[in-house]
Amino acid sequence: MSQVRKILAWLSVPVVCLAMMLLYLLRPFNPDNNRILGWVVARIGRCILGMKRPLYGAENMPKDRPTVIIANHQQNDDLFVMGDLLPPRGVAVGKSSLVWVPFFGQVFWLGGNIILNRGRAAKAVATMQATSDAINRERKSIWVFPEGTRSRGRGLGSFKKGAFHMAVAAGAPITMVCAGEYHGKSRGWTGRREPVPLRILPPVETQGMTSEDIPELMHRCRQQMEEAIADLALTHGTA
Repeated sequence: MSQVRKILAWLSVPVVCLAMMLLYLLRPFNPDNNRILGWVVARIGRCILGMKRPLYGAENMPKDRPTVIIANHQQNDDLFVMGDLLPPRGVAVGKSSLVWVPFFGQVFWLGGNIILNRGRAAKAVATMQATSDAINRERKSIWVFPEGTRSRGRGLGSFKKGAFHMAVAAGAPITMVCAGEYHGKSRGWTGRREPVPLRILPPVETQGMTSEDIPELMHRCRQQMEEAIADLALTHGTA
């Protein structure tokens, strides 16, 4: 039953994206389209999966100023776990191959999200730094998975520098979204998915920092996220 739920949840994604395509075409590159899409996709997905998502620290997500959001990346199901947390005028950073995913890729592009080519590291870093301009000028918030790849619930991986360069260059706060470790396990004969708790940490200010402060900033943010994830495991038994 759990596999049926998972298949139905992922089948709902292109259906919702196709239904939302008209909104994206009427308001192309309007970042608020992403927030609506994320809310709908995540809520429908969790409903189909039978997944509960306890959320702590929701008040820490800035709503009235741009922020760089970093979150731990575990499974593709992170879309259902975190998709409805995107703040106003929020865009995400994704790899270029996403553009070719039917319907999802097209709305991802039309949403003004940031598309990176992993094979060109220098160009990717330059793109990330250039987005700092969009944060200040267009007042966009940007969602990044700093690990760059899925951990599959095996702890927090090392961070890449791009998100931190972007935040420091823009003087924007960094907001950390921490998901408890999960492995897609189900419970009972109904196949309901195990709960995935989340904690949003208070923003870390970067105003006045320079590139020389980035290594310490990365270390501090990673340490705070690691502690938060460990605390969620103790509280909810997610490890």
